Amino acid sequence: MSLIETELKQGIKSALKQVYDLEVENDFVVIEIPKNPDMGDYSTNVAMRLAKQLHNSPRAIAEGMLEAIKEASPFVESAEVAGAGFINFRIKKSKIADVIHTVLKEGEHFGENESGKGVSILVEYVSANPTGDLHLGHARGAAWGDCITRLLNKSGYNCLREFYVNDAGVQITKLGQSLLARYLQLFGIDAALPEDGYHGQDVADIAKIVKEQEGDKWVNVSADQEEERLQHFRKEGIRLELDKIKRDLDYFRVHFDSWISEQSLYDRGLVEETLKKMEDMGLTYEKDGAVWFKTTEFGRDDKDRVLRKQDGTYTYFAPDIANHMDKIARGYPKMVNLWGADHHGYIARMKTAIHAMGYGWDDLEVDIIQMVRLVEDGKEVKMSKRAGNAITIRELVDEVGADAARYLFVSKAVDTHMDFDIALAKRKSNDNPVYYAQYAHARMCSILRQAPALKEVSEYTRLTSEKEKALLKLIAEFPEMVADAALTRQPNKVCNYIQKLAQHFHSFYNACKVLDDKNPELSNERLALLNATKITLANALDLVGVSAPERM
Repeated sequence: MSLIETELKQGIKSALKQVYDLEVENDFVVIEIPKNPDMGDYSTNVAMRLAKQLHNSPRAIAEGMLEAIKEASPFVESAEVAGAGFINFRIKKSKIADVIHTVLKEGEHFGENESGKGVSILVEYVSANPTGDLHLGHARGAAWGDCITRLLNKSGYNCLREFYVNDAGVQITKLGQSLLARYLQLFGIDAALPEDGYHGQDVADIAKIVKEQEGDKWVNVSADQEEERLQHFRKEGIRLELDKIKRDLDYFRVHFDSWISEQSLYDRGLVEETLKKMEDMGLTYEKDGAVWFKTTEFGRDDKDRVLRKQDGTYTYFAPDIANHMDKIARGYPKMVNLWGADHHGYIARMKTAIHAMGYGWDDLEVDIIQMVRLVEDGKEVKMSKRAGNAITIRELVDEVGADAARYLFVSKAVDTHMDFDIALAKRKSNDNPVYYAQYAHARMCSILRQAPALKEVSEYTRLTSEKEKALLKLIAEFPEMVADAALTRQPNKVCNYIQKLAQHFHSFYNACKVLDDKNPELSNERLALLNATKITLANALDLVGVSAPERM
């Protein structure tokens, strides 16, 4: 909702109070832009919604409000009742165009808002095991999570971007064993890879790095050094895999403020501390030598869950609970996790644990990232991480570019399955939505390069055509769109806005002569509108991590 719509809503509420002594909530008053511009700039059906409550016809209610609305809203040029009881408004031309002043003044900061002021939120995403390359599923989550945090930061939230490193457990041991085997093979030793280990080329490449850095130091060791050797290769595997993950994410324009290690939770005693606290709160019981969490008592899980097994080791659930308690202790009571579709059943038990520890059910929210199917020439490109032929983030960016990859990933709702069309991503035509948007920005830059310097004006009174007003209204909606996309965590709303803004620009430019020597005053105002559109489009593209080229 734009500033005009917000002010208009307040004027309507004021009129209802004055005329009918009636107070309504903000959401009760709906403001819309009529599809037919002949009906006015804005419209409301509030009189129709109040007919039953006020025991009167909508038209009569609406007619009784007109003068009061005009008094409360001096920017309204005219208001009239239409149809069954709609109130249509025409706004003073200079008021609609005021947004140009705002955009030109705020520049790259246009769109920033304080809708999330005072709210601290931690967003955890990607969080892949450091056991191999990041693939397409990770890419979708990375793009989506990064865009969420951009929106949250733009909307005034205190947002922390976090990667949770799963560097403890069986998978890491398998990584260490696989890396050690590859390392020994480089010295001609017939070392067998674990059957359920990591057979991909990436582990073989890391083994070469270890050899270059440490030579044959770990080839011949005594029996009492074998455990030390395995632990060394576990740590080296984690370190080098993480380095690669960070490089690939950086290549994809995804950055984190914090990297939290699962192993560090054990080292700091947080896992034991959390389990002890749960025991003291009466949330656990012992059975068959194991410690169980009473999840079923809270009504959202179908069975109780083991926290500590018979052999004294912890299940993955225990450090996960400790991790979330640590997030809260660090000052982030509001948490958002992005998990793969295979974690859907895990949501209830995690939310149950947080609630059982004394926090709200909705203090943790989880967005599920559905699978991506890569399509090329109409056929699916198969992925197999263990076989070593997965399509990685780096390979995808090399193939289609970071701009196209990021944009297409966040253009579709994340909870739906997605076909990623390589041919579409590479196409330089209007069929490719990111190309269409970037071309619109480049075209604006080209026009402005040819134009004379903009002259500042106090009021933009000549922008009166429907194409101009439609573009102005859409620009004015940008900050509210950003706030809404941040609140709902839906970056695809930004992509929808980008496409609409590019379409409105092309429609305006095709209908209105921007560079006009015969009418320099009108030309100057249209150039200012063009510049405001360019700034808004660039800011919107930045929210999804896509560049705004000046030439194409």
